[in-house]
Amino acid sequence: MSWAEWFAAQRAAREAAGLHRTLRPRAAGDGFIDLASNDYLGLSGDPGVRRASAEAALVWGAGAGASRLVTGTTTLHTELERELAEFTGREAALVFSTGYHANLSAVTALADRDAMIVSDAHVHASLIDAARLSRAAVRVVPHNDVAAVRAALAAAGGRRALVLTESVFSVLGDAAPLAELTGVCAEHDALLVVDEAHGLGVAGDGGRGLLHGLGLSRQPHVVMTATLSKSLGAMGGAVLGSAALIDHLVNRARPFIFDTGLAPAPTAGALAALRTLRARPDLPARIHERGAALAERLDVPRSAGAVLSVPMPSPHVAVTAQAEALAAGVRVGCFRPPSVPDGISRLRVTTHAGLDEERWARAVDVLARVAAQSSSSASATKIPAGPRTQQSR
Repeated sequence: MSWAEWFAAQRAAREAAGLHRTLRPRAAGDGFIDLASNDYLGLSGDPGVRRASAEAALVWGAGAGASRLVTGTTTLHTELERELAEFTGREAALVFSTGYHANLSAVTALADRDAMIVSDAHVHASLIDAARLSRAAVRVVPHNDVAAVRAALAAAGGRRALVLTESVFSVLGDAAPLAELTGVCAEHDALLVVDEAHGLGVAGDGGRGLLHGLGLSRQPHVVMTATLSKSLGAMGGAVLGSAALIDHLVNRARPFIFDTGLAPAPTAGALAALRTLRARPDLPARIHERGAALAERLDVPRSAGAVLSVPMPSPHVAVTAQAEALAAGVRVGCFRPPSVPDGISRLRVTTHAGLDEERWARAVDVLARVAAQSSSSASATKIPAGPRTQQSR
């Protein structure tokens, strides 16, 4: 089979399963109510955040110019790292060009052939890829199963061990049992790596994250990772923990050492957004108020964060529902295998705090109508509990 034939066959299989994806460029100011993006607090469009980003580009240039260890570290980076650590209650922080790189760095710099990784079945693809690249022995345990984590650590046989989880999971919106996991890791001298991508800015006191909210931010064996592209509305990522951890990453994390530093504009934008978040604790509170009301309206479980998951009977129905919402002026996410951890296609709705009340109410009405239509049109279709997970991609 030629490459051309192989590509055609791959596409045909995706289309038949309702899993083909295409890029859909959006225009600036297109008028849609956007409940698909991860800009949970609306800070990407905040005038102060925009101004800080623009001014940084004018002062520092369009890019960082080099890796962080050469000349790519600016005073903007160190200021952002200091304030991120202070805000989340960690000793130190290190900023990366993406959240994906932050997770790759945290795991691959801490685990090797002599280590063992215990990974929740629902963790993000970046943590899955990091575990694979680390070359450590990997044990995938059922979602939020503390007993399974304990059993896996007990069988580590003296190896250094890492446990991977998220604070708030990206698809289902449920929270990890962080207090219990922290205790288990302490018992077995294991590191707990917690991705707060969907917790920072939403969970905890004033959006300081779920670790901070549970009083776990100062635990020495807890490593926090985060992204700057969701609640902070910019781009980039960070790893937060002890000063010794950060020193180790600077010297051993290949995605940090060999990557160009985060550009000045998003660095300054994230810093301005963080300061706005600190001054506006009402923004995370609005997320939870709106999320609770929307969950009740759609008859789905509440979210621990800003992500609301609406199960669909099939990938085809999910795509149709997404298109119907868009036709009514509301943009929502559509997650299908392999992006969903349990094989069930979903509409993924984010409860944005930045929308005014009128536009939010209109979006809720549209979502309620689309969800009802999808349920009615596929009432005879049973939602499959597919075995395919992100771990098996």
